[in-house]
Amino acid sequence: MAEPNRSKLQKTKVEKAEPNASETKDAPSKNDASPKDSWVTFRPEIKVMDCTVRDGGLMNSHQFDDGFVKTIYDTCVAAGINYMELGYKADKKIFAPREHGPWKYCDEDDIRRIVGDNKTKLKLSVMADAEKTDYHKDILPRKDSVLDCIRCATYIHQVPTALEIIKDAHDKGYETTVNLMAVSVVKEKDLDNALQAFANSPVDVIVLVDSFGSLYSEQVRDLTRKYLKAVKGTGKEVGIHAHNNQMLAYANTIEALVLGANRLDATMMGLGRGAGNCPLELLLGFLRNPRFDLRSVLQCVQDVLLPMREELDWGFTVPYMITGLMNRHPRPAIKMRASDAPDDYVAFLNQMEEI
Repeated sequence: MAEPNRSKLQKTKVEKAEPNASETKDAPSKNDASPKDSWVTFRPEIKVMDCTVRDGGLMNSHQFDDGFVKTIYDTCVAAGINYMELGYKADKKIFAPREHGPWKYCDEDDIRRIVGDNKTKLKLSVMADAEKTDYHKDILPRKDSVLDCIRCATYIHQVPTALEIIKDAHDKGYETTVNLMAVSVVKEKDLDNALQAFANSPVDVIVLVDSFGSLYSEQVRDLTRKYLKAVKGTGKEVGIHAHNNQMLAYANTIEALVLGANRLDATMMGLGRGAGNCPLELLLGFLRNPRFDLRSVLQCVQDVLLPMREELDWGFTVPYMITGLMNRHPRPAIKMRASDAPDDYVAFLNQMEEI
């Protein structure tokens, strides 16, 4: 029998043991993702939050009727969704009730009118914007509320206020998350300081937010790892909330979850501010978790969300793409879409370049 080529075998062994830098540069470390991650299994620790009413309400001043909110709630229950975000806890001294619907404020009576005592596994959440909520008064003690979780949204300059809101909600007995908005325009040193402050706070989840839909997968990858590093050893989790200005909300959500983000935001049919969000139906199809029932969501999309497209203008269009490319808030695109020339894309591009 011929003797095997030992030099070839040794070379193969070395190459397997010591991959080159290009092979390992972007490979997740053992701490970046679950050791059980696979395309054909599921991570049971992943939790999904439906933001349809809260984020979608930004397109109609939260003037959804009770029937719509009840349908979204019933769908979330039937689909096995973990959390539903009902709306905001906005300060009525800042946001006049005559200009907004009840889901801008989420008063306890309004919530209970829809969910009763919520004797289901679905957890209920609201968002408290830093400097825009009277949290001492409007966020009740957990024992007096049907809510389970308070989500604090903050810009980088509002972090001290956000920390106060988080502590207040935690002390009242709630689960808490913090959504640091517009991270794409935050200086790295400021971001590091904010993450350290949140890691030292009682917050349960720190959410990576692509407010302008401007981030690409490489940026999401780097940021997710940064967030995971900040919470390592604290017991806190990382989440992601993506917008679809460049049609990357779903892809970026997948990028973050593969690396180890366990809290995922999505909306039915992507309903949300401007270009919308990661579509819930796409996300559930990817997760392959038997607890989720995709059919229930598709039924709601078919019966409720599709007809709503005749009333509300959301989802990917070129103006939202332009603001995403320029890393700008979609406010000008929303205004343009409501104008007499919603599809004059070149004029909008010229306008944005002048700005």
